Amino acid sequence: METTVKYQFLEHLITRQAKAEAAMLKEFRQGDYSIEKPLIKYNPYLVNSLSAVMLFRTEEEVAITIRVVGKTKAADISQTFPRAKEHIIPILGLYSDYENKIEVYPYQQYSKKCVHTIKTPEVPGANLVKSMETTAEYLQDNVIFLCPAVADLAIAVDYAGDVRLSFTVPMVWDIKRLPNGNLMLGSERLLKMPYFVSGVYEMSAVGKVYREYRLPHGYHHDQVCLPNGDIVALGSDFDNGTVEDTCLIIDRETGHVKRTIYFRNFLKPGSQKSGSWSDEDWFHCNAVWYDEASNSLTFSGRHINAMVNIDFDTEELNWIISDPDRWPEEYQKYMFKVVGDGEFDWQYEQHANLITPLGDVMCFDNHHYGAQDPARYLAPNDSFSRGVKYRIDVDKMEIEQLWQYGKERGKDFFSPYICNVIYWNEGHYLTHSGGIAFDGDGNASTELGPFARLDDPDVTLESITVETINDEKMLELAVYSNYYRANKFPLYAKGPGQNNLTLGVGQVLGRLGETPQMDIEIPAEDTGELIPARNEVRVTDEMDMLTVEAKFEKGQLVMLLLESDGETRRYFISTAKGKRGAMCTGTFLPEDDRDTRTVITKDGLSGDYRLSFIIDDKKYATGVTIRA
Repeated sequence: METTVKYQFLEHLITRQAKAEAAMLKEFRQGDYSIEKPLIKYNPYLVNSLSAVMLFRTEEEVAITIRVVGKTKAADISQTFPRAKEHIIPILGLYSDYENKIEVYPYQQYSKKCVHTIKTPEVPGANLVKSMETTAEYLQDNVIFLCPAVADLAIAVDYAGDVRLSFTVPMVWDIKRLPNGNLMLGSERLLKMPYFVSGVYEMSAVGKVYREYRLPHGYHHDQVCLPNGDIVALGSDFDNGTVEDTCLIIDRETGHVKRTIYFRNFLKPGSQKSGSWSDEDWFHCNAVWYDEASNSLTFSGRHINAMVNIDFDTEELNWIISDPDRWPEEYQKYMFKVVGDGEFDWQYEQHANLITPLGDVMCFDNHHYGAQDPARYLAPNDSFSRGVKYRIDVDKMEIEQLWQYGKERGKDFFSPYICNVIYWNEGHYLTHSGGIAFDGDGNASTELGPFARLDDPDVTLESITVETINDEKMLELAVYSNYYRANKFPLYAKGPGQNNLTLGVGQVLGRLGETPQMDIEIPAEDTGELIPARNEVRVTDEMDMLTVEAKFEKGQLVMLLLESDGETRRYFISTAKGKRGAMCTGTFLPEDDRDTRTVITKDGLSGDYRLSFIIDDKKYATGVTIRA
């Protein structure tokens, strides 16, 4: 019987990159490539469609300088690479749909320059920039990197508003640059809908992934490195039936989880409820920050309208920044009293908290709903969003607002979800309002960006990123899409010990954890038939997990079965079509609401498993066998 199911085995990105790199090196080492006639491989790591690698040899050991020639002189991107005879050089900052010129020459010997060209195709995201207001003197060779929140993938934009990096895979969540020059951001491997991914990648801007740190039950939103190199990453307490309410301390070298911090141990679920609160998503942690001076962790709880600080070692509660209204009496001693003569607003459904070197606390105040009391909730058109900085005194438990940007822009800067702030120096801040959405009549949308676009084709999405120095606007980037967070850095890592490309096979570290099963056996008639083609079942088999996509009608009772000679594993597939109160990245959302995606990790599996479905009261085979 011919199967109705589409099956594919998908190699890990690290494996695919290793094969591509090996083929590139084989071609290089079998040829006679010089600085005058190098081997040039476009996007060899499959991730950054505005990158390449140039390979050649020199008779003597020399340092090499390359320059990606910009559309203007100020847009040039240059880098010098260490002394060697064999040169394998990442080329970053190409333009889309352009005959890019690359100058290459021995260090300090410009007269020996050679010019090579790389013709690029038109890449997705290249036309998303609405406007860029800044100067080349201000931004220099930095780019503004934007992380995905909808279907549009990561891009980086230069001072002139040109896209100089465009990712081809949906790597999501926060982007950070590590001390060694590598980037760290979430993987594209979806572990659980709507946006929990397998873990965190450490990678270079050219797209080479060096490590994946897998997290049990998946990763979301944010991560930060501790002074000893360990990683603090946000997770979920799926075993307790809740999400976005744990963080994990991960060994940087091994990927081993050293400790898991459960937020319910220092805060009772339901103690405070924002307008987006749910039993499952009671905290909705969207940021973590480690402060070395106080040895503490600060978490941003969107669904409790609070920034919560705990001792790193004892995990005891230190303080809570939140509107005290409606908090239980037991938490009032952790709250701050407002002082100062200046303007003050509490933050609501905030994102991206941080602590400055002077101990002040910043966040992006989405100000969604704008109150603790539902009777006082603000409509989107009456709302605002902003970056804000508070000064706190933990002895007196007093708080004062020092700075804000964005309130004065009203609904035009209003983002009910996502966004971030970055502290560069005193008075020098980045404020990214990434979740702006308007309906066809110009009203601030009542839906979050991913849902708004699906529900109404007339909805327009926008992100606005602003940098200010002492309240003077130095940069404003507007983009025709929603983007989760923004950051600023040069494409090339600079300085001693900085890495831009290291050869060799990457590592997959950590573990995904075992997918929870259903204990209930549903009686069903075994039809002896294959699942109907109308269900459009697609199976993607990977080294450590299995993804099953299929179409079902709303309200159908559906269970996925994995059957071996020794056991049957049962996994419930939800066909409910409700919307989450938080959709911080809709990158993986299907356009057809009948589409489902179920991921089962291979932790705990052993041997061969036949895959089948129960739909309502009938059982169907798929003809697919999975080996774990």
